[in-house]
Amino acid sequence: MTEEEQQINNNNKGFRLPGIQSIQSTPCARDAILHGAGGSLAAGLLHFLATSRVRRSFDVGLGGFMLTTLGSWFYCRYNNAKARVQQRMIQDGMKNKILYEGSVPDPVKEPSVETPSSPS
Repeated sequence: MTEEEQQINNNNKGFRLPGIQSIQSTPCARDAILHGAGGSLAAGLLHFLATSRVRRSFDVGLGGFMLTTLGSWFYCRYNNAKARVQQRMIQDGMKNKILYEGSVPDPVKEPSVETPSSPS
């Protein structure tokens, strides 16, 4: 790589927030922040339209941002963890199927009952 390409790659590290490594590489962070922004706007605007109190509406908007962001974050992380567990179970099942296929301890294979042959 040339020096210009390296400099461009160093500049494309993405948007960073304090306490979060990178929004682009952290799962669910981007969606949670976007949902929080929408929740903040909706909560603050609705409170302002209902009461016409600017300062209190800002506080409600900030609380809406925090609640919506955290709710969306935990919901997304929970679903990702559940999907990873299911994926791990499927991978183990596939590995066991390949391992036991056609062998005596094959759980899918039905045991065949041998009938004793009668002396003729």
